[in-house]
Amino acid sequence: MSRVLVVEDEAHIAEGLRFNLEAEGFSVAVVGDGVDAVDAVNAEHFDAVILDVMLPRKDGFTVATELRAGGHFLPILMLTSRSRAEDVLKGFEAGADDYLPKPFELKILLARLRGLLRRGGWQQTARPGAATATPDVPEVFEFAGRRLDFGAMELSAKNRTHRLTRMECELLRYLVASGGKAVSRKAILEEVWGVQESTDTRPIDNFIVRLRRYIEESPSSPRFLITVRGVGYKFVPLGDN
Repeated sequence: MSRVLVVEDEAHIAEGLRFNLEAEGFSVAVVGDGVDAVDAVNAEHFDAVILDVMLPRKDGFTVATELRAGGHFLPILMLTSRSRAEDVLKGFEAGADDYLPKPFELKILLARLRGLLRRGGWQQTARPGAATATPDVPEVFEFAGRRLDFGAMELSAKNRTHRLTRMECELLRYLVASGGKAVSRKAILEEVWGVQESTDTRPIDNFIVRLRRYIEESPSSPRFLITVRGVGYKFVPLGDN
């Protein structure tokens, strides 16, 4: 039985989620603010978190950031009444694995939650409009002494293994599939994260900076994740010498 933490300050929504999730066979705990959410995850095991953005004391973005910084890589499904592209990208950057705008249909929430719980099949759980699995990229991809395990959502490099969020996996897989060709920031927004609107692309740059810390010997002089001026990025598996 999967254990799910619901973080929602609107009591009628929280209790409705508890009732329906328990009816579907989940074990459920509910907290009403961000501080209690972090404390709950630190105190006991959960398989997933359903996390509202607008919360007392700490908002959902802060909660997701703190959980990832604390080494908690359980799936996070973020609920937001602010479905602007900027807010969606802010959630991904904080470490959310998926988002669902309010109001939502219960069957969609259940499908998203079950998809996230099948972490080994992360590429099958993409939102409508986002990237789907790329069959030309193997589940385990090795390059220059580094190892990307997309199923386990792990990157091994420089004698360390880093746990990746689903969004980091999708971005890396998309870049690997590009075969060394430059991809634009706009293409990443639309094809990886399903964001169709014109918006600030800085979150993409922040993702790249973080991934470079994992992969590159010298993140300030990257050899594998290369900036293409005026375009976007490309992945060079043999290194750009």
